[in-house]
Amino acid sequence: MTDPSASTTPLRVAVIGSGPAGFYAAGHLLAEPSDRFEVDMFERLPTPWGLVRSGVAPDHPKIKSVTRIYERTAAHPRFRFFGNITFGQHISREDLLAHYHAIVYATGSPSDRPLGIPGEDLPGSHAATEFVGWYNGHPDHTDLEPDLLSSTRAIVIGNGNVALDVARMLVLAPTELAPTDTADHALEVLARSTIIEVVVAGRRGPAQAAFTNPELRELADLTDADIVVDPHELEMALAVADPDTELTPTAQRNIELLRAYAATPPSGRPKRIVLRFLLSPTALIAGDAGHLSAVEFARNRLVPGSGGGLRAQATDEHQTISTGLLFRAIGYRGIPLPGVPFDERAATIPHETGRVLDPATGAPLPGEYVVGWIKRGPSGVIGTNKKDAQETVDAIFADLPAADATDSSAAPALAHTPDTLDSTAIETLLRARQPALVTYSGWEAIDRHERALGEPTGRPRVKLTRIDELLRIAAAEEPSS
Repeated sequence: MTDPSASTTPLRVAVIGSGPAGFYAAGHLLAEPSDRFEVDMFERLPTPWGLVRSGVAPDHPKIKSVTRIYERTAAHPRFRFFGNITFGQHISREDLLAHYHAIVYATGSPSDRPLGIPGEDLPGSHAATEFVGWYNGHPDHTDLEPDLLSSTRAIVIGNGNVALDVARMLVLAPTELAPTDTADHALEVLARSTIIEVVVAGRRGPAQAAFTNPELRELADLTDADIVVDPHELEMALAVADPDTELTPTAQRNIELLRAYAATPPSGRPKRIVLRFLLSPTALIAGDAGHLSAVEFARNRLVPGSGGGLRAQATDEHQTISTGLLFRAIGYRGIPLPGVPFDERAATIPHETGRVLDPATGAPLPGEYVVGWIKRGPSGVIGTNKKDAQETVDAIFADLPAADATDSSAAPALAHTPDTLDSTAIETLLRARQPALVTYSGWEAIDRHERALGEPTGRPRVKLTRIDELLRIAAAEEPSS
């Protein structure tokens, strides 16, 4: 076995997940001055970028330009990408510990948080995660069939950016959608949609809403939709002071924007987004055909919470709003990885400054780390992952032997020594278990193909949405096994 303390020994790191958190972690590792880190990235899909590709709204192309930073990381000579590899199926935690000094889990929060109310599974009720994946061309959600033709009103539950993205996508004019990379199957359905009103309902008030200022502000720029805020409801929701948000610039600016919307009469556009507050859904009601027909809400009031701040408390007042379409956008949720510690309550991997903790002892597990939403929960924007990843990478730097270490007995207590440092061994193992492995060259072939499809109509790309399509294009660039 190679001595891991030798100054020429490469320190090999496996990153599980290719979204922003994973790429920021890889970038920080490869920027380390000793040039001893080698990073291999594993991704379940044939394509990288995570939510930048499949979560960011198609009409936000500037946000997606962050991939240029990740492309520079991917071009590093000590970086490799292994796509179409499922953790727990093609590769295990034990396999990775045998081949790497460190594993960094960066799998995000791919599931949705349920409402936990009667009727949630009625036809017409969808998770926003599925709908976002559907219009973004995520292979997992290509076959979703949201019925946009049987109702004139949609309801979105949630007061965050995802809720606004869903609402905006439902009312965008065809001319606004045409130049985007919205999946073709979604473009066709959205163009024929009968939805003319989208109600966005949050259980707390506008001061506690999780909208970012740009997301809320840009609603005013919609071509076909007015933004409606009831002045009385808004001020009623603001009547109880919240010390936690009074000094927050984002919350204060959101309140200013909402008051401006409330003071602006509708201009007569054909569609509208209605922003509601202090409403919690209590039941989804079925119509005669068993399809969603209405949502029952409880009117809330804000009361002090036991841990500080304000919480929503239901009153005896109820309201029923008719609709055939509902999207729940109350948050993402992490899912457990085979063999990896998981906190079911928080839906994250338990950690201390990025070091994965043994649930039995509470002690860090040597060689195992976590970044991104699966580390801290689904919060922050894309850039938040950069600082988050740096914290974890700093822990890796502290735990692994220093570049000038010469005494193996002086290795840090949390150092992990793999069984082999042969960089070809893991690829041989992967190709034996998954012949359709996709390298970064394969992804570049997919990228070129999609961009070429979009070029004639001025779109950034036309996404391939089927795994078999993606693999067929990637295969042309893959080396013979």
